[in-house]
Amino acid sequence: MRSLDLRLSDLRYTGMTAEEVSAADGVAGPGDLLFTRYNGNPDYVGVCARVPDSAPVLTYPDKLIRAQFPETLVDTRYVAYSWAWQETARQLRTHLKTTAGQTGISGTSLKSIAIPLAPLGEQHRIADALDERLARLEKIETHLVSTQQRLEQLRGMVMAAAAIGVLAWDADPQHMPIDGSPSVNDGTLPPLATGWRWARLHEVAEVVGGVTKDSKNQHDPALTEVPYLRVANAQRARLELSQVAKIRVASMTLEKLRLRDGDLLMTEGGDRDKLGRGWIWEGQIEDCIHQNHLFRARIQKRATRPKLLGWYVNSTARAWFEGNGKQSVNLASISISKVKLLPVPVPPADEQEQADFVELGERVLARLDRLATACEKGLTHTATLRRTLLTEAFTGRLVPQDPEDESAEDLLKKIRAEREAAETERKAARRAAAQTKRKSRAEPHAPAPSDAPPASDIPLPEGEQATLPMEFTA
Repeated sequence: MRSLDLRLSDLRYTGMTAEEVSAADGVAGPGDLLFTRYNGNPDYVGVCARVPDSAPVLTYPDKLIRAQFPETLVDTRYVAYSWAWQETARQLRTHLKTTAGQTGISGTSLKSIAIPLAPLGEQHRIADALDERLARLEKIETHLVSTQQRLEQLRGMVMAAAAIGVLAWDADPQHMPIDGSPSVNDGTLPPLATGWRWARLHEVAEVVGGVTKDSKNQHDPALTEVPYLRVANAQRARLELSQVAKIRVASMTLEKLRLRDGDLLMTEGGDRDKLGRGWIWEGQIEDCIHQNHLFRARIQKRATRPKLLGWYVNSTARAWFEGNGKQSVNLASISISKVKLLPVPVPPADEQEQADFVELGERVLARLDRLATACEKGLTHTATLRRTLLTEAFTGRLVPQDPEDESAEDLLKKIRAEREAAETERKAARRAAAQTKRKSRAEPHAPAPSDAPPASDIPLPEGEQATLPMEFTA
């Protein structure tokens, strides 16, 4: 569940019948609101979603809180939208508590959140307007996200085509052989452009591991403190350098592992589909080295261009890394001995021809990057529009007001009266249940009045239910 988004595509079953769930007051019906009670991500705690009008009979887990409202007093669409407003979110953040890695909020705290209350007629008009306008924004966002995904796929295809020399229209790809190795499974290698050949990575580059962090040496002033790259810094076809850690190493280690322009960094472990990801070092930080969970490939004798190798590793070679990696309980890894056997495409020796391949790939990828940037700006703009719409709605400026509407003050009085009546009814029901229970204990052999299980034997769902759980402000 996310803010304003109750996903019903993956429903589970409780083993209880609809009648049993209803008898236990555990049904979340159309129009009810559900609030996230706890989550590992604080951004998802306290968020609200409305059960759609077309939803089936639902129950809910203990991580959710249900709220029900009489439709004659409150439009639950209005309340759900008000909960997505940034001013409401600001209030929520002050009530969050974190324990054992989980962030939570209590039902009592939810009840204390104040939202602006409009007359019922205006609630309907605001909800109708937001339904229409936010649906349009969501449609635009869906198209933008879909375009981003397609652009990412195109990036992979362009990198793969450039890396094997077939990006140019006049390329004539051919299947080229490579000497097999019993240590790895090469699978089916793609065809190469005319003049290209296959080689093992160790034939064209020096491949080494990085430094292992020894916490005992990190306070030794005789050692040199230098920046070093970790797995988190090596992303797919890019380096993330906003946060670079430091480590103390001996001078000899610094000389051995100091990164140079053109070095390709590849990950040794992590999720299986992320093995081998990484990118080229371009001298961004002086005296930088890398940890042991990153491999460094330094091209020898100008056998190929770093970008051609980097594009290949981050596109076509992904399947090779996945197929030759080793899976442990939680993480996958690949050994340096196998990485040295990675089949890599080698272009013709002519340096100008190599430069032409790189320039063509860079031009096409730059165009895709501009389109991706435009999509990102579009998503930023739609997010701003959503915040603006909600602010306009809950400061009384989105729809016209009608002097014929019942005042918010009168509506508040009705809500308070309804709540008091509901509380009186609940207390009476509890007293009746307690009397029935005492009578049952006094007459242990009395037959049950029907085949249905007594209410006290029906397992109540864990969680909190509330019939008007919030204080409202006019």
